[in-house]
Amino acid sequence: MRVLIIDDSKTMRSIVKSVIEPLGATAIEEAGDGKEALERAAAFRPDLVLVDWNMPIMSGLEFVVAFRATGSKTPVIMVTTEAEKPRVIEAIKAGVNNYAIKPFTPAGLTQIIESTLAKARSGARAA
Repeated sequence: MRVLIIDDSKTMRSIVKSVIEPLGATAIEEAGDGKEALERAAAFRPDLVLVDWNMPIMSGLEFVVAFRATGSKTPVIMVTTEAEKPRVIEAIKAGVNNYAIKPFTPAGLTQIIESTLAKARSGARAA
C-alpha cells in the first residue's frame, strides 16, 4: 500500500507514519503542503491519502478539490482539528472519504484507516 501523508507539521507526519507503517504500507511519501502533495501525487500514485486541513500555500481542502479534479478515486482521509459539523460536511462534499479529528489515538486512527480502506474496496464511501 502506497500512502501519501500531507501535513505542515513534521511531527504530525511522523505520528501518522508510525500508525500507517504497521498497516502494511510499502511506500510512504510526505508533503508539507497541498501544492507539494499535488505535485508528488501524480508520480507517486498513492493508494491512500491522509491530509491536514490547515496548511500554508495550499490548504488540505484545496488539495482535495484539485486532487479529485484529476479524476482520482484514491481514498482520502482528512486528519484535522477542524471538528465543526459544517467543516466536516464541506470536506465530504469536496471528496473526502473519511474524517479524523486531532488529537487522535493510534487505535482510533487505525480504525478510521481500516474502515476507509474496506469501504473503498467495496465501492462505498466511509464518511
